[in-house]
Formats: sequence, structure tokens, C-alpha cells
Amino acid sequence: MQLSKQPWFAPGDVDGFFGLAVDNLIQFLLILSLCGGVLGFPHDLLLGAVMPGAALSILVGNLWYAHMARRLAAQTGRTDVTALPYGINTVSLFAYVFLVMLPVKSALLGQGIAPKQATHTAYQIGLAACLLSALLETAGAPVANWIRRMTPRAALLSSLSGIAMGFISMDFAAQTFESPVIALLPLTILLANYFGRARLPFGLPGGLWAVLCGTALAWACTLVPNFHTPIDPAQIAPAAESLGLYLPVPMLNDLWAGLTHPLLHRFLVPVILPMGLFNVLGSLQNLESAEAAGDTYPTAPSLLVNGLGSTVAAVFGSCFPTTIYIGHPGWKALGARSGYSILSGLFFVTVALCGASDLLNTVVPLEAGMGIVLWIGIIITAQAFQATPRNHAPAVALGLFPAIAAWGVLLISQTLNAANIATGASDTAARTLGSDGPFALAGLHLDGLFALSQGFMLICLVWAACAALLIDGHFKTAALWLLLGAALSFFGFMHAGQLTAEGAQYDIGLATGVPFAIGYALCAVFLLLLARLRRANAPQ
Repeated sequence: MQLSKQPWFAPGDVDGFFGLAVDNLIQFLLILSLCGGVLGFPHDLLLGAVMPGAALSILVGNLWYAHMARRLAAQTGRTDVTALPYGINTVSLFAYVFLVMLPVKSALLGQGIAPKQATHTAYQIGLAACLLSALLETAGAPVANWIRRMTPRAALLSSLSGIAMGFISMDFAAQTFESPVIALLPLTILLANYFGRARLPFGLPGGLWAVLCGTALAWACTLVPNFHTPIDPAQIAPAAESLGLYLPVPMLNDLWAGLTHPLLHRFLVPVILPMGLFNVLGSLQNLESAEAAGDTYPTAPSLLVNGLGSTVAAVFGSCFPTTIYIGHPGWKALGARSGYSILSGLFFVTVALCGASDLLNTVVPLEAGMGIVLWIGIIITAQAFQATPRNHAPAVALGLFPAIAAWGVLLISQTLNAANIATGASDTAARTLGSDGPFALAGLHLDGLFALSQGFMLICLVWAACAALLIDGHFKTAALWLLLGAALSFFGFMHAGQLTAEGAQYDIGLATGVPFAIGYALCAVFLLLLARLRRANAPQ
């Protein structure tokens, strides 16, 4: 093989670096915000384990994809090969915070476990979830194309878009309009750049302009007396004190504790398995996108490095898998080659190892970059309708309902827990959720909302696949999907469980969801009979 004539760094790598770095910077800020604020991770755990582990996983993947780009350039004799963009998986980040670690912490608090221990156990199970996701993505490489052929695209994308709407977009949309002076302009900059294809001053990417403008507005607001701003200048000095050397340390004991904890099995099939499947299929789609732009990368090594990066994350303390990002054609159009990937990996390792994450979080408000995450949620949701056959749009819409229900249940749980704190009454949530509580008296069908939310990713798959197959007239195959739903319900992976004051609790076991299993079986029998009747009445 000839050495690549493609330079290590091209002028477009600067634009590509800023764009990719801003994307991953927002993930860093999200980790600090969600793990610190929602989960209550201690500061030393975040700076000493989570952030170095996340940065190391980003470095591994970015260096490998830069190597693959230069290898492809050498094989083809081209000098315009662009490395695949890579970073922390946004959807998995939200899924593992809100659908794994937060329920674990809530369940343990409900059992009387001390908050500190409950938080650390949630972290351990988060590490285990990250490792299992890595193993699933690695193991799924040989069968990914088969799964993709067997499952209607509407089923695969509707669940993903449901997560994007409920667990990514809605919260950040609310926060955006909660801080209009700071957050609306960055959002508009992104819409003009990404949707309107407007070229911004100096040719800098829209994400960088959004963060710069949002940060400048936040700091300007500190000069206005009594104006609410997320920036607190008094926190800069304490954040600067966190600067130091934070070398990645293997967290094998915590990882093993998470893998062997009995609570892990509650989330394996309802959450972790679907997320692993989505990561595999998402990577395949991004590889297809890169091929359409002119850069053809082999499937197996690409999926393998995704698994390797996520494994590195879990081993060294990060709960969040990494993956190929969408947007390869955009980076290619900017003129980015392989250098932008190398720069991005080195930048985040430097930030994490120097302990600068906390300082960045203090100086750059999350509100300045929320528009980027909101845009990601919008694109994922839009893709579910755009990338499926037009007549399958109703199936996509049907698949959104379980995810919306899950978001609603989370909102209710958080509201009731806030009421507990506000009133000082530990039984406020329990009394409200009772069969004769105010929710029931007000006519809110909480039991149905909860049943629709439990294992919502699997429910999305089953019903969206069934709907797409019915639209195409494949009644027998649709019945098989409903029989799968019956089996999953019978063992409690879908619908079964309890909504408690500590949040949603799975009830996985033998015959825990019998009523739903019976319902699904009846529906499957009906479709099989209908398929037979249609066949009998078909013209000979």
C-alpha cells in the first residue's frame, strides 16, 4: 500500500474541528449537568473518573477513524477523504441517565438506602450498561444487516425519534424559552445555518457562533442588576481550583459491581438491548451516508471501534457509549479531512486530564449550546418520517406514543418528588398515586399511561412494525410481531411493573404481564385469521 498523499492537516480541518469539538463539548456540559444535578454524582467522581474516561474513549475513536481515512486515501490515491465524525452518543446519554441510572437511584432510595450509596450504585450500573452496549454493538456487527432487513425502518426510527422528542428536545425546548435573552439567538443562528444553509461571518460553523453568542449574552446579563443569568462570576475561582492532573484510572471494581448487581437485569432487555440495536443500525446508516458522499468505509472495523471506544469508556469510568456521528457529508463539504478528527480527540483529552471541564462548565453556560442538542432531537425526529416510505408515516406516528408516555411518567414522578421536598411530607407521592388519590379522582388514566411507558422502546418496535406491515398488507408477519409482544409482556419486559413514589419499577419474571400477553395473543390470532380469510378471498 502506498503512503497517503493526503496531508495530515488541511485548511478545512480547522472548521471541522470547531464543529465536532462544539458537538462533543455540549455532551461534556450535559454530562456535568445531568450527572451532577439530576443524579447527584460527587464532584471528584465526575472530574476524576467520568470525564477522563469519556475523553479517552473519544480519543481512541477519533484516532482510529483518522487512521481509516488516511488508509482509504492511500488505497484510492485520493486526497479528499474525510474521517467519520465520532463522539459521545447523545441518545444513549439521555437514555442511560433517565431510563437506567435515575430509576436505579430512585428504587434504592425507596428501599431506605443512603443517598450516597444509592448514587454510587447507580453509577456502577451505568458503567455496566455502557459495557453491555459496547458488547452488543460488537456482537451485532455480523447480524446488523439481517436485523435491518427483517425490521421495518419505521419501527427502528420511531422509537429513536420518541426518545429524541421526549428526553432530548422537550426539556431543552422548555429551558430555551425559560432563558429567551440568552438561548433564542443561538437557536436561530443554528436554524439559519443548518436549515437555511446560510454562510456565517468568517466561515465559522454555526455551532461555534451559537456558543460564542450565547456565552457573550450570558456574561452581558451579569452586568444587569437582578437579571437572572446562568453565569456566576463568583464560581470561576473555585472552578479554577479544580485544575490539575486527572489521569484515567481503571474502575474495574465498580464495573464488576454494576455487572453483578441484581437491579441490572431490569434494564437489560427493555433499555440496554434496544439501545445497542439502535447504535448498530445508526452506525450503518452513517456509513451509508459517508459512502453516498464518496468515502466508502468497511462495516466491521467501523462497528468494532465503536464497541472498543465504549469499552474504554466503561473500563475507565464513563457511563456513556460513543458512536459515529451523523453529518459526514457536512464535514466533507467544509473541506475537513483526517486532521479535524485528531484535533478533536486531543482537545478533549487535554480538557479532561487537566480538570478543565468544570471551568468550561462555569464559563460557557449550557444555555449557549442547548440549541445544538435541540437541533439533534429535531433532526432525529424528522428523519423518522423522511427516511421511511411515505405511506409508513402513520406507523412512525403510532410508535411515538409509548415514548411520549414514558416522558410523561418521568415528569409525573419528578413533580411528585418535588412535592415531597416542598411539603416535607414523605408520603405525598404515595397518597397521590393511590387508587383513590387525586389523580384518579381527576380522571387521569395513570395506570394506562404507566403500562404504555414500561419497556417503551420495545413497545415502539412492536407496534410500529405491526402498523408498517399492515399498511403493506403483510398480515401474517404483523401477527408474528404481536406474538413477540405477547412473549415480551408475559415475562414483564413490556407493560408490567408498578408506578411508585420512587418512579417506575419493572416487574420482570415469569407471568408478570399475563393480561397484556393475552391481549397481544388475541390480536395475533385475529390477524392470522384475517390473513387466511384474505387469502381465501383472493382472486384465483
